[in-house]
Amino acid sequence: MSQAPPLRKVARRQCLRLSGIDWGTYSRLLYAFAEKPSIHLAYDRGELEIMSPRLDHDDDGRFIGRMVLVLTEELGLPVKAGGSTTLRRRLKRRGIEADDCFWIANARRMAGRRRLNLRTDPPPDLAIEVDVTSSSLDRLGIYAALQVPEIWRLEGDLLTFHVLGVDGKYASATHSHAFPQVTPADLFGYLQMARKADDENTVIRQLREWIRKRQGAQGGP
Repeated sequence: MSQAPPLRKVARRQCLRLSGIDWGTYSRLLYAFAEKPSIHLAYDRGELEIMSPRLDHDDDGRFIGRMVLVLTEELGLPVKAGGSTTLRRRLKRRGIEADDCFWIANARRMAGRRRLNLRTDPPPDLAIEVDVTSSSLDRLGIYAALQVPEIWRLEGDLLTFHVLGVDGKYASATHSHAFPQVTPADLFGYLQMARKADDENTVIRQLREWIRKRQGAQGGP
């Protein structure tokens, strides 16, 4: 009887949580960490969390971001990449920095924008979070308050899609909202290949071929 392959061992990101932090202090800390973009801050009504990165975390996050860009290119969709841009609203008393984020449906509304202001600008259509099990904050609650339509979360060997509902809460989804023909399993297979590949471009070429075949089968352009 064959055995299932072992799960990939994941070391958690280091995380520091501080309580009783006002908005002004949070804003000053954002400025202080501006030269260290790999350090991510999350803020939820007085609770502040500071997360440090790991190499494997960064590798996974970057490759998922590459897949998003390839999907938009192959499907003929506009895109504005936001990286780990800080998403925050003082009125909501919440802020967060995703591992990556993208404007897709709202990409054209962000044309020429150099600074994000969520009072007037749309939130990103898609945010990516990698290895946040060490977080003690309700990160999905923060994204929901900021009205981010979709979150992709990777925890070790599990990729999940979460779509914001009309009730203001996220529900696990079998397909992406931004890319309705794509499932978590579709993309995770390519991520696994990238983890082992000597050349990620080889995996990206296979992803492009898969998208084109899927489009052809569905009568796409």
